[in-house]
Amino acid sequence: MRPPQDGPVRSDWRDVLTDATDLALLGVLLSVAALPVFTAGAAVATASAAVHDRLTTGGWPGARQTLSRFVRAVPAGVAVGALALAAFGLLALDVAALAAGRVPGGGPLLLVTVGAAAALAGWAGLAVVQVGAGRGWRAAAGAATEVCRAHPGTWAAAGATALVAALLAVLVTPIALPILAGYALAALHAVARRVAGTPAVAPAPARPR
Repeated sequence: MRPPQDGPVRSDWRDVLTDATDLALLGVLLSVAALPVFTAGAAVATASAAVHDRLTTGGWPGARQTLSRFVRAVPAGVAVGALALAAFGLLALDVAALAAGRVPGGGPLLLVTVGAAAALAGWAGLAVVQVGAGRGWRAAAGAATEVCRAHPGTWAAAGATALVAALLAVLVTPIALPILAGYALAALHAVARRVAGTPAVAPAPARPR
């Protein structure tokens, strides 16, 4: 145990290492929970709530609370997950076709498509952050839209975060993808809270415990 100190407590390398390990474990658990595919939406919502708790209260939720959140999130998460997978698949096919030259338009249209995908991913990432704050998916989508309208810099930063995460997902080895998922989720929460010095996560009704 560290000796008591006067004044504010500062993080050191042990705190950074602990957080990095926790986020890696969160990403692994998220990936495992999403393996059945139809549970992907619930897994993302539960992991986002865990990151929200960590940033808000300084601690991670317990196993029982996490499991309860996951079970409650499954019904709504099925439709959301299916919609997200369909949108991702269509965008991936579009980008692949443009990159291979099978669709007319070339480089300029490819850049426009990638930009639109990043904007959509940024909005979706902000919606995931709002779900973690205690909103349902429909309310989270509306709140994310309001954040994008009021804080375009936050929207752009969230889109850039999603784009970097997608690029890293292509470059890293497959075994590292679950770890990347945990870090990407934490980065979205950090962007939503700190860009332009404004808390982009509006208060939400208290989540049932």
